[in-house]
Amino acid sequence: MVHFDFQTSATLIVFASVILLIAFDVLDMMLVGLMGVSTLIALGIFNARDVIEVNRTADGTIALLFGGLVVARTLVPTGIFDLLGTIYLRATRGNGKRFLLGLIILVAPLCAVLPNAITVVLLAPIIIRVAIALEIDFVGPMVLTAIISNSAGMLTLVGDPATFLVGSSIGMTFSQYLQKVSLGGLLSLLVVIPLMPLLMKDVWRVQRTLPDNLQIKPLERPGYALFSLMVLVLMVLLFIFGELTPTQIVPPGVAIIASTLALLVVHTAKVEPITNVLKDIDWRTLIFLMCLFALVQAFNKTGILQGLSQNLYSWFGTNLILISLVLVAGVGFASSLLANIPIVAAMLLMVKGYMVTSELVPDLALDPTFTDWPVKVIPVFIAMMFSATLGGNATLIGASANVVSTGICASHGKPVSFLTFMRYGVPVTLCQLGMAALYVLGLFYFVGR
Repeated sequence: MVHFDFQTSATLIVFASVILLIAFDVLDMMLVGLMGVSTLIALGIFNARDVIEVNRTADGTIALLFGGLVVARTLVPTGIFDLLGTIYLRATRGNGKRFLLGLIILVAPLCAVLPNAITVVLLAPIIIRVAIALEIDFVGPMVLTAIISNSAGMLTLVGDPATFLVGSSIGMTFSQYLQKVSLGGLLSLLVVIPLMPLLMKDVWRVQRTLPDNLQIKPLERPGYALFSLMVLVLMVLLFIFGELTPTQIVPPGVAIIASTLALLVVHTAKVEPITNVLKDIDWRTLIFLMCLFALVQAFNKTGILQGLSQNLYSWFGTNLILISLVLVAGVGFASSLLANIPIVAAMLLMVKGYMVTSELVPDLALDPTFTDWPVKVIPVFIAMMFSATLGGNATLIGASANVVSTGICASHGKPVSFLTFMRYGVPVTLCQLGMAALYVLGLFYFVGR
């Protein structure tokens, strides 16, 4: 069990205070995050070793987002967002229902192969432009974009870091994921559709008359646009195939390479100074995410998750169905308030340790290279994938795409409160986790046949 010493108690109090201050919109969330980390440093809880650990876990995410933000910003002068925005606007025919349904068509395919937060960054200018043209408050659609992006991450093994971490840890291949999990990912995406008219009824009912002269304008700088889009295409290809190259370029490295090439294109074309691009980067969101990782690192020092893992077998025995349902609920809740990567990492150790204790697998299963998992235990790991990925849809801080989406809204003069995000996110998350529980039960049924 957890021992509540000074460091544990203080860490939990600071973490709870940060959540409450953000939830009730008392202070800017970046400032709240910095205050939380500063308090932990002043109390001697956050030390040099923790800084090293945060750098190890957070640098990939921060590099990924920074690179994506730079590439998206360098695309602005090309006029591509105006062109795509006009095409999307014409496709809506002035109808709010078509606008919301179009978000799924626009966002989901990209999020199956691109990091969710980067997809939000790339598509935000298009979505905001169309919302303004339809005289719609873009906050709801931007929140929905983040939710769709997180949900679509379940479509493929590489769509979300949590699914990739779990899948790779048990030796699940891309094709095996398509066979066992992708259908559940599609269902979690489709669950959003019947909720749209309930959560966004004002947008759903909108009907505007579009101008007759809504023409697609040609790109002002076709040469610059061509090279900028080539950088974007290269980034997408390396995201998909980079780890298959001889040097094994991982996604954060891809983002840094792409941002460097994008800035080189800006400099060579002399469209604008590079300093202008860097000034427009959403540093507020990047700093807040860094603070979140620091708070999660401090939270992990409490040993709460480790304490729970020691009791898993004594509570549930070898009832894999019950354990899977508990994971869907428990990890789903935890992922709504904490970054899902450290949660999943801890849960993997916990679940693997439980399976060894219950003699479902040999002691060798604790070795990271072990892949000979019995078919009957696979649904337990799939339950973890669903809960970690979909649980992040509930709150503003549940996923990096959520933080990025609300940060973009704030930069356009529409700050999004914690409670506002929850008004959309919680109902969707509850329905999605319910669907995930049914899907996992279905997997157990087919496994047992």
